[in-house]
Amino acid sequence: MNNKTFLTAHGSVYTVFALALFFMPTLMWPMYGVEINDQYAYFLSQHTSIFLGGIAAISLLLREIEAGKLAKNLFLALTISNGLGVIITLYAGVTGIFVGFGWSDPAFFTLLSVLSFMQMKKQ
Repeated sequence: MNNKTFLTAHGSVYTVFALALFFMPTLMWPMYGVEINDQYAYFLSQHTSIFLGGIAAISLLLREIEAGKLAKNLFLALTISNGLGVIITLYAGVTGIFVGFGWSDPAFFTLLSVLSFMQMKKQ
């Protein structure tokens, strides 16, 4: 897929999750087996949206990037970011923090890691 299509899809997914975790944390987190039981947990969910929204903004604002060294570095950064997502959410699943829908996060981050890596190789 071309850079614009990939970055649009990538940024859109991150935008949806940033908005959901900011505006609806008490709806989202229980699907993963995590409770929002006080104002601090609620705020931490909203705080997480900073980073998800930042990745979304980077992806969406750089959609027009052309193949080359800069694009390769962008996709490497996205591969690393998504790879960290695999490790952290897999840990949450293995230790029992994430249950229920929580299995989807390692799968989601693995898919984005592979797609980001494949996009990087095309540069």
